[in-house]
Amino acid sequence: MLKQTEGSHAVAEAVALCRPEVICAYPISPQTHIVEGLGEMVKSGEIADCEFINVESEFAAMSVSIGSSAAGARTYTATASQGLLFMVEAVYNASGLGLPIVMTVANRAIGAPINIWNDHSDSLSQRDCGWIQLFAETNQEALDLHIQAFKLAEEVSLPVMVCMDGFILTHAYERVDIPTQEQVDAFLPPYEPRQVLDPREPVSIGAMVGPEAFSEVRYLAHAKQMQALERIPQLAEQFKTVFGRDSGGLTHSYCIEDAETVVVAMGSVLGTIKDTVDELRNEGTRIGVLGITSYRPFPLDNVRAALKNAHRVVVLEKSLAVGIGGILSTDVRMAVSGLGLRGHTVVAGLGGRAITRRSLRELLSKGVRGELGHLTFLDLDWNVVNKQLERERTKRRSGPAAESMLRDVGVIAARIG
Repeated sequence: MLKQTEGSHAVAEAVALCRPEVICAYPISPQTHIVEGLGEMVKSGEIADCEFINVESEFAAMSVSIGSSAAGARTYTATASQGLLFMVEAVYNASGLGLPIVMTVANRAIGAPINIWNDHSDSLSQRDCGWIQLFAETNQEALDLHIQAFKLAEEVSLPVMVCMDGFILTHAYERVDIPTQEQVDAFLPPYEPRQVLDPREPVSIGAMVGPEAFSEVRYLAHAKQMQALERIPQLAEQFKTVFGRDSGGLTHSYCIEDAETVVVAMGSVLGTIKDTVDELRNEGTRIGVLGITSYRPFPLDNVRAALKNAHRVVVLEKSLAVGIGGILSTDVRMAVSGLGLRGHTVVAGLGGRAITRRSLRELLSKGVRGELGHLTFLDLDWNVVNKQLERERTKRRSGPAAESMLRDVGVIAARIG
């Protein structure tokens, strides 16, 4: 059924169709509308046989999710930004225990300074936590990925993060195709847990493991990710058979068949990149786009195959590994090792800064001409940065940096004292 709706509400409807048995909720922008919508559906009886548990923190949300999943319930939660960081200890426990929890991460910047807008710092900070991470380009894909995520999680016994750009997707109204309950039931079978805490058959879950077996247990998590690498494209094909549309998979290619330059990115920015690439191709530039849907497990072979005929790759990422530069670009470089590609990392959109076609056009044109450096910060105001660096060089008590830089760009900041 076609419906004009907010991205968060579309995700809530998708989760409801998956027949969750426990939903653990703690509000944090920009994911709050998702759990609010689910709470309304549980209260009204639209979601049957489901416990909606309001908890006191994000750490509690993941802890309760672990308990309910270990007890054999199909479990869902959602978070963002500082909330994800607050639950990190439990996040690692969920994957280490092999519990198929599905969690939406409405991607948002991490403070300090405080920022509620979108980038990918939160989920990418957890890239090694053992969770599968799937990134949505559109609200339709966000909806579809949640349905696929439950099946994937339960097949390989690993938790899944479905990552969607905060505000850009979560609060945007778009037309999406909401599937029927019959379609979802045909795709997603009832949950059959691999391990269950049952008083009638007592077992220990999460016991102490010493050096004699710890490496083997950790390798098992890696082996499951490799299983997911095989299952993700298969599930995308199954999804297409049932629902009639392409969605999910490992990567998505756009105009790369003859491309000398390929732009690699994740999330909603892919739409703007494709529009810019269309303009450049109309002028004769051989350029294409590779969108990453599965960030963990990372599809090394797919990325290598997609880029093998290119001359250069520009990795545009909404995150920053402080002290080195790119995060996604590190994985891309591993994938293309030995191919002789010229690689460029572009950090863009941090803290919700707009990534415009005008800026992308100028950036990519430089890339095509071979004028990009190893690391570029898109639309960075070097005057503001250099002014602050000079202030700190010449004055020991230079004051709080963020507030000083806000004044430099003309934003009035509060002053205490």
